[in-house]
Amino acid sequence: MKLSKYIDHTLLKADASLKAIEKLCDEAKEYDFKSVCVNTCNIPFCKKQLEDSDVLVCCVIGFPLGQMSTEAKVAETKDAIIKGADEVDMVINIGRLKDQDYEYVTDEIRKIKLACGDKTLKVIIETCLLTDEEKVKACECILEAKADFVKTSTGFSTSGATFEDVALLKKTVGDKCQVKAAGGVRSREDFDKMIALGADRIGTSSGTKLIQKGE
Repeated sequence: MKLSKYIDHTLLKADASLKAIEKLCDEAKEYDFKSVCVNTCNIPFCKKQLEDSDVLVCCVIGFPLGQMSTEAKVAETKDAIIKGADEVDMVINIGRLKDQDYEYVTDEIRKIKLACGDKTLKVIIETCLLTDEEKVKACECILEAKADFVKTSTGFSTSGATFEDVALLKKTVGDKCQVKAAGGVRSREDFDKMIALGADRIGTSSGTKLIQKGE
């Protein structure tokens, strides 16, 4: 696969202006990235900006804390799909996972996957807040709910993706689910190693630095 197609070109900051989002879309088209990853209010704008390209629009749900009710996350997902989202990155309820309420976590993912229809669902587990055992349990919930990806991080917590976490997630899900590494991937060396360890997608705001045009 073309290296640029590993990248979800990301801008999720609270102060992101439409001008900045427009630049994000222009870069995504220029570098032929897989998607732009934005907050839901920017979906219609991005769909318009990207209509003459194959760059997808990815959005985040329950972001960044994951502590909204399941009903709120499902409603947000349905609205995002109506507005044109091609992919959805949701945050699990990390507190419920730590409470070992795996039924709650699995049920929530399953309901959001249903709301996504045939669109791709990536599930953010915020690895920096979890033990290795909890990361494995989160992956098991994701597999049971039949989501498409496990994603390491929001990029808004104490740290982002690590090599160790990507290796662990890949070992746990195997070929049953894909892995997205997000947060802190800023060098080409890290980018290449994440892919070698099994990452199928990289979420980064540094995509233009990681990829040479035409690569």
